[in-house]
Amino acid sequence: MSASFEDFQKLDIRVGTVTAVEDFPQARKPAWKLTVDFGPEVGVKRSSAQITEHYAPADLIGRQVMGVVNFPPRQIGPFLSEVLVLGLYDDDGAVVVIGPERSVPNGARMC
Repeated sequence: MSASFEDFQKLDIRVGTVTAVEDFPQARKPAWKLTVDFGPEVGVKRSSAQITEHYAPADLIGRQVMGVVNFPPRQIGPFLSEVLVLGLYDDDGAVVVIGPERSVPNGARMC
């Protein structure tokens, strides 16, 4: 299946800074509840992220991550996940988050 450039343009992928991380014991697979600041245009959003293999809460606070901010919210157990934090699977199937190599303004859109 192929996608057009217009399909890609429909995705609103932005950078945000993780400001809080909470345990999510109700999740079926180990996950953190993230609070991410996507800047003044998008605001602060919450996400359930299955990234516990490589990241402790202290590793994530202050880290910039990429996220799709225009998907509809998704109910995950008792938690409403508002944004999809992006990552890649490593050789062991654990997720490595995607973020910029250097600091950029929160809310910057992927181009």
